[in-house]
Amino acid sequence: MEELQIKNLFDLTKSLAGDYLGGFIYPWEALPRIGAMIMSLGEKLSVEEYEKRGDDIWVAKDAVIAPTACINGPAIIGKGAEVRHCAFIRGNVLVGEGAVVGNSTELKNVILFDGVQVPHYNYVGDSILGYKSHMGAGSITSNVKSDKSLVVIHAEDEEIETGLRKMGAILGDYVEVGCGSVLNPGTVIGRDTNVYPLSSVRGVIGPGSIYKKAGEIAGKAVPLV
Repeated sequence: MEELQIKNLFDLTKSLAGDYLGGFIYPWEALPRIGAMIMSLGEKLSVEEYEKRGDDIWVAKDAVIAPTACINGPAIIGKGAEVRHCAFIRGNVLVGEGAVVGNSTELKNVILFDGVQVPHYNYVGDSILGYKSHMGAGSITSNVKSDKSLVVIHAEDEEIETGLRKMGAILGDYVEVGCGSVLNPGTVIGRDTNVYPLSSVRGVIGPGSIYKKAGEIAGKAVPLV
């Protein structure tokens, strides 16, 4: 369970949501109240740096938003972020500083840490993506089980009940997800891990790993000094 704790997945200084997340032990505990967190946080943002649009959308003045993007609140778009052509932000979304939300990408109930890239045809729902994590083109988080039962996290030695009907994936800092991959409900991927393209991933993948396919996970080579 140690590797699933927030303190071991994320550098909390790399997100406006750092203080909020610091109030929980496990990241999925934070998912139900993302919207309320954004509303509270938004009211405290600098009016010199952020423009308020309507009742519940805050956009950094130096963010680049395509005219064809759709942003529903509550939402915060961080400084230097880019929201590209036909992106669909459905609400309860925090886009971190310098993050990229790409062409036709859809977000719902998510926290993107600073520097995250979801740049090409991605779906990310009920998920948290750590600092500088990246999802390759067409990779998605699946957030509802086919039988609509509550999501269970399949760890190596135990099954963890989340109590959530909707949970996508938790990516630690610097995770790289290959193109066309599906992260199944309740997937947790540790920091600095790479996932091969066209993977179907479920359960817990430890930090510093290379996920090739189910049952074939290698550790990253340690460079010689």
